[in-house]
Amino acid sequence: MPTRPCWAEISTRAFEDNYRFLESLAFGQVPGQPHADLLAIVKADAYGHSLAICAPAAVRAGARWLGVTSVEEAVAARRFCPQTRILVMGGIFPGQGPALLQHSLTPVVWAADQFEELETAANEAGLGVGSVPVHLEIDTGMSRQGVAPDDLEKILKRFGPHSPLRLEAVTTHLCASDETDGEATSAQLRCLEDVLTRIGSVEPAPASAPEWLSVGASAALLGNDIKAIAKLAYQSGLRLLLRPGLALYGLVPRFAPPFGPDREQEFFLAVRTRLRPVLTWKTRVVGVRDIPSGTPVGYNGTFVATEPMRVALLAAGYADGLDRRLGNRFSLLVRGERAPLVGRISMDQSVLDVTEIPGVEPGDEVVILGTQGSETITAFDHADAAGTIPWEVFTRIGARVARIEV
Repeated sequence: MPTRPCWAEISTRAFEDNYRFLESLAFGQVPGQPHADLLAIVKADAYGHSLAICAPAAVRAGARWLGVTSVEEAVAARRFCPQTRILVMGGIFPGQGPALLQHSLTPVVWAADQFEELETAANEAGLGVGSVPVHLEIDTGMSRQGVAPDDLEKILKRFGPHSPLRLEAVTTHLCASDETDGEATSAQLRCLEDVLTRIGSVEPAPASAPEWLSVGASAALLGNDIKAIAKLAYQSGLRLLLRPGLALYGLVPRFAPPFGPDREQEFFLAVRTRLRPVLTWKTRVVGVRDIPSGTPVGYNGTFVATEPMRVALLAAGYADGLDRRLGNRFSLLVRGERAPLVGRISMDQSVLDVTEIPGVEPGDEVVILGTQGSETITAFDHADAAGTIPWEVFTRIGARVARIEV
């Protein structure tokens, strides 16, 4: 049955090319290592792009690791990617230990109750010493999830010689890689360096020696932080695991203050040329009508025609993810031209001013996010107009908007 015309096209070719390009940037960052590994971030339904589409695409591109938020997401990803390492980045909750083990998932851990859940599940399953890999998160200054450095020794005792848990990686999250002065990141890395030194001084035990250092999202890889992170991994004798997210989907994070003109012109021009947006969000014109001057449009008449106008009704509203704040302040693309949104955006519909665009008729394709002709609307454009960030723009696209692989 034909469906309501509001959909998102997902280019797996762009996604795979983006992954391979980011992998090439990571090549040779750590002395003695051919390249840093990439953890492809596909949490939150692959940033709203569809886990079912993007997780297999990441594996085809060469990804050996996928990053998701929850055990539920990880179980879904496992159906699509039976052999790939899957990291549960948001930790585990009571009762999830058996499912995690059943599906060969790897958790990020930092709290005593998480250790207890895993130890109980591993013991009940009869698993041996060091058979359950975990990634230990350190709170280096974000005050979110992670072990406080002062509590490190107590947590490390959980990796004793008889523990079923194995400390596979040490991880932290950098809160300001998009700040080019690097002060916040430097402070976090100094804290992490101290933690790694303390971990290295622990009496050797089969399950207490990490293999990986997992640090750095898209901004770290593309900005100034990658060299310091790579140096820290080398000094600690650890393999580097980077975690690109936004860049995988074709967007370059914004840096503040901006880099100098030479860096911007050379490096970022090349990056923006190579990274391609993965998602294009579309709808269609449902109907077109002429309205006289003085006619209100939409709820509460926030827009009133000041002259005779031609307006087009669209099958897309805020329940689809089109931010209500964009009414009367944003444009979409139809017939290759920008058409202003007029009136308030409704739950299921919105209205365009097509007075200056000849020939618009029902069935015409409208681009909400993406390129049509020579015009492009980006997730940054949406974010700027709505006062948010591209991550939210992507993940806000509603589940009822069909994702179609192209």
